[in-house]
Amino acid sequence: MRRRRFDHMVNEISVEVGRQVPRFALWTALRDAGMDPESLSREGVLAFFDGHLRGFLRAHGMALAARGARRVRRRIARYDPAWPSPEEVFARF
Repeated sequence: MRRRRFDHMVNEISVEVGRQVPRFALWTALRDAGMDPESLSREGVLAFFDGHLRGFLRAHGMALAARGARRVRRRIARYDPAWPSPEEVFARF
């Protein structure tokens, strides 16, 4: 269950901006913000999203439109890492 919230955040943001978000750079940005990407809490993800994400995306030539940002924030806030992802379910077959 470790790192699921980080992986989910990367995937959701990447889909919304239309290209892959640099994982290592995001990992480093979270560490620089005083968070542990291995064990992010819901509150930690939302704090990073609200405070640091726009600057991170701008530094990497990406941006989220206001509507897209609300949509991604809502999906990130609702995410429950206790439930397996679709990839994990299909990997069992």
